[in-house]
Amino acid sequence: MPATRTHVKQVAAASLRTRPGGTRFRRRIKDISVLSTLFYIVSQILTLYYWVVILSAVMATLVSFGVLDSRNRLVWTVGDFLARLTEPALRPIRRVLPNFGGLDLSPLVLILVIVVIQMMLPRIFGAIQGDIQGLFL
Repeated sequence: MPATRTHVKQVAAASLRTRPGGTRFRRRIKDISVLSTLFYIVSQILTLYYWVVILSAVMATLVSFGVLDSRNRLVWTVGDFLARLTEPALRPIRRVLPNFGGLDLSPLVLILVIVVIQMMLPRIFGAIQGDIQGLFL
């Protein structure tokens, strides 16, 4: 006997009713997809900020060695933009790190923090989905 569309819909609706939580099951799937999208966006923002920190450190080094002229309007604009993006995160790290003379290790510490956060994001997402053991590994 061929199954009609209405019969298939009725069977699917009955199987949803028999599952624990009933229609909340569909809502949970939507919440997880929104949550995975949110975690993906956070991961991409962290990756972008990772590269901004690297560019800022390279540009500051090139300016300090005299390879780039900071009096050039384009160089100054790009350097100022990168400094404004990275300085709020680097300032607290510079307060904690000891003075190494002309060597600034704060971008390296910030990059390590970003990498650790990016490594923890999938575990946190898994823990939210219900895999609590993956959080502690």
